[in-house]
Amino acid sequence: MATSAILPPSCPSDRLKSVWSQERNYPMPEYPLRRPYRPTERHSCIWPLGLIQKHARNCILLCYACLLFNHGVWAGQPLFDAHLHYNIEDATDYPPDEIISILRDSKVSKAVVTSRPPRQALLLHENAPEMILPILGVYRTQVEKQIWMYDRSLPGRVEKLLAEGIWRGIGELHIFAKDRRNPVFLRIVELAAAHSLPLLMHCDPAVIDVIFEHAPDARVIWAHAGAYPYPPLIRDYLDRYPNLYVDLSIRDQRIAPSGDISQTWEWLLTEYSERFLVGVDTYRTERWADYPDVARKIRNWLDQLPSEVAAAISYRNGQRLFTTEGVE
Repeated sequence: MATSAILPPSCPSDRLKSVWSQERNYPMPEYPLRRPYRPTERHSCIWPLGLIQKHARNCILLCYACLLFNHGVWAGQPLFDAHLHYNIEDATDYPPDEIISILRDSKVSKAVVTSRPPRQALLLHENAPEMILPILGVYRTQVEKQIWMYDRSLPGRVEKLLAEGIWRGIGELHIFAKDRRNPVFLRIVELAAAHSLPLLMHCDPAVIDVIFEHAPDARVIWAHAGAYPYPPLIRDYLDRYPNLYVDLSIRDQRIAPSGDISQTWEWLLTEYSERFLVGVDTYRTERWADYPDVARKIRNWLDQLPSEVAAAISYRNGQRLFTTEGVE
């Protein structure tokens, strides 16, 4: 006889469709999952019942000791923030030196920053080049966030800026399924791949599919865990595309409702620990005032993961993707 821990339910398309409609009234995307979500063998727990009974006391003591040792460990560790904005309106209330102070006080070792207009991010980089990693935002005004893919002059401007050699990536690009084969967008994808730069994408699954169809060697960061942030879907796409990474900015409430990490998210983050990044996402000016609190929330759920998993997600993956220094 053997007993097993409770396994997460499988998630075929009919169940996933129900989740979509119940949670956010999103339409079910027409991209069926390749397989149900189940943990890998290393996350299953199938032990002989007699062995568990024999060593139960020792196991309990060992687990208790581990909890004592690990509790709060990640609270003071550095973060690699992979998703920040420093737009022109932010500079009025938060000059560069104040932004750098906020990041240092929150123990952020490196920060990936995009901006509108594009050169705004360079102001932060000039104040702290060892910390700030600028990525090329393509919007010059707020309006361009909705219409950038129709600007045929954009690829030429992007190509000229990339020639400067200072940019560490391109994005955040907001685009959805109806524009997924837009020629301006596809040219930006080609430029990112040609320069070996990550693309930070705010998009739905159809766009991810087209990117890798068009440029299989592209490196893509899916902002906010995608438009449909459900672990079964994310797991399926991580399986499909080895060069796909996921940034978890603004998803802390989903990952850890009421502060306790969701078991389904814990399984996913542990299984694909090399593919996730953290970020606060200062998408509006007021978010800078909230930065310390959001960083604490991120550290709270990181602290509930195994230390090696937390280290990969909080810092090492960003270091590997965005810098040439290697992984510490």
